[in-house]
Amino acid sequence: MAKAAKTKKEKVILAYSGGLDTSVIVRWLAEKGYDVVCYCANVGQQEKYPDIKKKALNSGGSKCYIADLCGEFVEDYVFPAVAWNAEYEGRYLLGTSLARPVIAKGMVEIAKKEGAKIIAHGATGKGNDQVRFELTAYALLPDVEIIAPWRDDEFNSIIKGRSEAIDYAKAHGIPVPVSKKEPWSSDENLLHISYEAGELEDPARKPRDSMYKLTKPVKSIKSGATKVSIDFVEGVPVAINGKKLSPANLLREANRLGFQNGVGRIDIVESRFVGMKSRGVYETPGGAILVAAHRDLETMCVNRDLLNTKNQLAVRFSQMAYNGFWFCEEMDALMAFLKSSQRHVTGRVHLELYKGNIIVTGRESEHSLYDEDIASMEDDGGAYNQSDATGFIRLQALPLRVAAKRDQKLRKRGKKSKSNQKKAKR
Repeated sequence: MAKAAKTKKEKVILAYSGGLDTSVIVRWLAEKGYDVVCYCANVGQQEKYPDIKKKALNSGGSKCYIADLCGEFVEDYVFPAVAWNAEYEGRYLLGTSLARPVIAKGMVEIAKKEGAKIIAHGATGKGNDQVRFELTAYALLPDVEIIAPWRDDEFNSIIKGRSEAIDYAKAHGIPVPVSKKEPWSSDENLLHISYEAGELEDPARKPRDSMYKLTKPVKSIKSGATKVSIDFVEGVPVAINGKKLSPANLLREANRLGFQNGVGRIDIVESRFVGMKSRGVYETPGGAILVAAHRDLETMCVNRDLLNTKNQLAVRFSQMAYNGFWFCEEMDALMAFLKSSQRHVTGRVHLELYKGNIIVTGRESEHSLYDEDIASMEDDGGAYNQSDATGFIRLQALPLRVAAKRDQKLRKRGKKSKSNQKKAKR
């Protein structure tokens, strides 16, 4: 009697970090009969990657890819955000938001390589990351299927939260270091580290000093101001203190300088894309320095109206990046505008970093629109005729004068109407 042919398992590509959630998900997917291929992206977080690979295989994965995406992450995602001076809701420098599309893009590439049509992730149903991963996957692999265990009723019947996940891991021999010393969740990459959940869910509670990792506490800094210069070419950072560096190494150096001077901490309540408010604490030392320098250089090299338009579009870019719409036609159009707007943003910015502060002290550029002769309050040799301002101001004031005269007429009519009404009553 011939043996029955083995049914080929469906492959699923899992975004794998080696933490509690994804380690449990590997085993759960394997027990459901999937061939689980783990994908771990190095975007600058400090990890022991050989250990992660071993753990993924021991937890039930058939393969584990470790991809170094640091260069791509900084060059194609972080630096465009710097060129936008992007800050979601005016403060958040988008550290996690920018990392998710490059990770998801890498997952799609592995899915194509492995012939897989299913992608899985460990993002919760309350957060932004589920949206960012899935929008990227759908944009790059339109027929992809998504497995999101935290939104799956079967998964939730077994694992409702962290305590059940710990029990599940222990029952299946999955080593998970559990500690109550850090009652919060954190996510790190080369641009920043984020902290949320746990005790931070009380927005009035001050974060512990021991929590911070990428910035020195200001009160411990004994040194004076650190002088720094940043060079840009067409809006892209290329050198720090005159030394040219690769994108990833340049950000690492900016992070080092920011760390020493306590630069880049924020504590905010933000609007998640799914509709709720959440409290997040972030450290973005290098990013804060680069954005401050770029914003300053732009004011000298980009004309007023173009700069105003770009500042308005930067709000839209920040919203789209935060919400996960990186791969779409609108983002392509915004990037085309950005490239054009940055043609003359080339030069050097001088800064001082001092106890949590970023102080711009000067800037220089061959592309500068600043003309000292014209701007000078001294004799400019005829470069600017001050009497021309008279007609300019009168033209600018014309709509104001017309509106004022209209209002005067209406007030007079109103007074006459009230006077006539009083006479009629008599």
